[in-house]
Amino acid sequence: MLYVFNVVLPVFALILIGYVCGRAGKLGESASIELNRFVVWLALPAQLFNFAANSGWQTLWQPEFITAFFLSCISVFILVLVASYWKSRDLAAASFNSLSASYSNTGYMGIPLCLLALGQDGLAPAIISTFIVFVMFALATVLIEIGMLSHKKHHEILLSVLKSLCTNPLLIAPVLGLLWASSNFTLYDPIAQVISFLAAAATPCALVSIGLFLLQKSKTEVKQAWGISAAKLIIQPIVAWVIAGPVMRLPPLWLNAIVILSALPTGTGPFMLAQYYKADSSVISRVVLMTTVGSLVTLSLFLWWNSGI
Repeated sequence: MLYVFNVVLPVFALILIGYVCGRAGKLGESASIELNRFVVWLALPAQLFNFAANSGWQTLWQPEFITAFFLSCISVFILVLVASYWKSRDLAAASFNSLSASYSNTGYMGIPLCLLALGQDGLAPAIISTFIVFVMFALATVLIEIGMLSHKKHHEILLSVLKSLCTNPLLIAPVLGLLWASSNFTLYDPIAQVISFLAAAATPCALVSIGLFLLQKSKTEVKQAWGISAAKLIIQPIVAWVIAGPVMRLPPLWLNAIVILSALPTGTGPFMLAQYYKADSSVISRVVLMTTVGSLVTLSLFLWWNSGI
């Protein structure tokens, strides 16, 4: 449990710092808005590009694991999407909820946890899962666009969706990174350093911003956040275990990795996407906090049960 706590604590601490600074009036609404703009347009795209550009295709091509993890993500995504849409009749809002329930914090927490729990061999599944959540991110973007443009004609919606996919920096960056990884080119060192500096700022800035959003209070949002958090921390790991274990019979390393990665808390991606579309982020910010705290228990229980520590 100690090393799970050590990985979760910085995430929780940064959210708390944002909350305390907002509560004390040291960071106001304008600070939150500008932090979000910085993350969406500079820091997070740099992080996504950097991550994709430094991953090799040979390491990433594990079709059975890719299939199992994707099915676990899409199952929860569809479940929450249908439930949310049934209640609100708002496809865009339902898409944000479904992404929050299926988008694991694989980059910031998945990689160190898999390395600690599974050794160096745990790095490959953690990297692969990060690219799969990018796919979920793109799918949610398409549905959000469709939901926001439901009053328009079909060809207008299609053109708008394509335009959004081609101009969204959070989708362009990993694609460019993968293309760069496929080439034989090397980034000019000063440029690579600038990208690294920006990338390093993405996670802390996003988490501090989430802390600022937690100042907003609503009983409805808290109740909704509990449901999404339960889907993320309980339903998704169970679905992942069933698919990877009894159904596909993956080797122990890959089975353990998929459960760990599915049980991770919600990452900041859905929150940043909501900021990009200027949508309400209050539910997502609470889901990030709840799943981050809750994962300390769920991940520790799984690791204890699996290894006897």
